Amino acid sequence: MHSAPRPSRWMVILAFGLVYLFWGSTYLAIDVAVQTIPPALMCGIRFSIAGVIMLAVCAATGRKIFYSPRQIALASIVGLLLLMGGNLTLSYAELAVSSGLAALIIAVTPLWFLVLDQLLLGDHHISRRGKAGLLLGIMGLFVLVWPELRAGSLGRRELIASISLIGGSFSWALGSVLSKRWQSGMDVFSSTGWQIVAAGAGNFIFAIFFEDLKHATWSHRSLAAVGYLIVCGSWIGYTAYIYLLEHVPTPKVSTYAYVNPVVAVFLGWLILHERVDRFILMGSAIVVLSVILVTSAKVKEKIDSGQLPAVEAGGD
Repeated sequence: MHSAPRPSRWMVILAFGLVYLFWGSTYLAIDVAVQTIPPALMCGIRFSIAGVIMLAVCAATGRKIFYSPRQIALASIVGLLLLMGGNLTLSYAELAVSSGLAALIIAVTPLWFLVLDQLLLGDHHISRRGKAGLLLGIMGLFVLVWPELRAGSLGRRELIASISLIGGSFSWALGSVLSKRWQSGMDVFSSTGWQIVAAGAGNFIFAIFFEDLKHATWSHRSLAAVGYLIVCGSWIGYTAYIYLLEHVPTPKVSTYAYVNPVVAVFLGWLILHERVDRFILMGSAIVVLSVILVTSAKVKEKIDSGQLPAVEAGGD
């Protein structure tokens, strides 16, 4: 893997801000869109439009868009893991659970980052602090669903949705780590475009075979949500995320996972009037603490071993 050039500090800060803000709001937009449009169809439309236009803009501005079959295949695998394994799972889950709760469950993503980053990118061992964070994260998830478990209101549909979100977060983390490992000289915007196009194709294929497309309703509200996801979620947020993966250590990048739930819960409460009780607050606080423990332990190991990239100081 080649070394990415050191970016400017303000570009890193801007990219983090875009990911934090826009991805926190996409949970709400997905919730609105899937109310009338089947999830895979919605994702297929969203990613196909975003990816094709992104590649067209790259070509129009003189960026290289045609690469070797191997490079495009690797970018496609990353796109499918991130935007189909991760994002399609989220879209289906939001049919059963609130956008805020979905965001809080996905906050365990940095825990997967820790394990996969260790296995695929380096030879670091999980420290005691990291192990404590892993256990604390599991406790936090239990607290989040405790009211439904106690009342017996956590139905099979909600339980499957919650479990699928954990699997989706693993797929997202795997795609992110592989994206960092497979850096192969592709332009970051062109690479992102191919990832999104592959995800669009994959979601369309899934929709054709597994969804009832005749019952899709094209309301102005749902179409506006899809438009927001294309512009703010795919073009701005996803590009900023891929940029960060190329220039910032993955434990730093993964911090978006415990900032986004704050935005998602607030918007869900403000716009969709979703429930926010003491269990949501306690569970989210535990999950956030677990992620902080995990990511800080990982970064500390890299500093102690003298392997921390120079850009690390600029990622705060």
